[in-house]
Amino acid sequence: MVELKDLKVVVDRVVYQPDMATPEDRPHCFAYFITIRNNSESTVTIKGRKWVVLEADGNKTVVEGDGVVGMFPKLSPGESFDYHSFHLFAGGWAVATGSYIGVDEHCNSVITRIPEFRMDVPV
Repeated sequence: MVELKDLKVVVDRVVYQPDMATPEDRPHCFAYFITIRNNSESTVTIKGRKWVVLEADGNKTVVEGDGVVGMFPKLSPGESFDYHSFHLFAGGWAVATGSYIGVDEHCNSVITRIPEFRMDVPV
């Protein structure tokens, strides 16, 4: 697997959602908005993702799965894909990072990093 540096991931914004219905054990909800932009010369299809979320209490959650919000975006050179999703957690803060896994038009497996972002519960 090759890191594709020209497949850029930008965390556009992170928003606390205090009015969202959440389970008692994970009462804090943050929505995050992401753009994946293909600045490479190859078409890339995103096949999966991996998130690592570290919470204030030391709890670490790893989330892996197929696609991105139920889709498998195919990005030609110069195209981008925007989406939003959310993380739930219990403590006063959490830090998230991860990666997207894909395949280029030559069937090479590629990976790109999701920049780390922090979610601080307002006091």
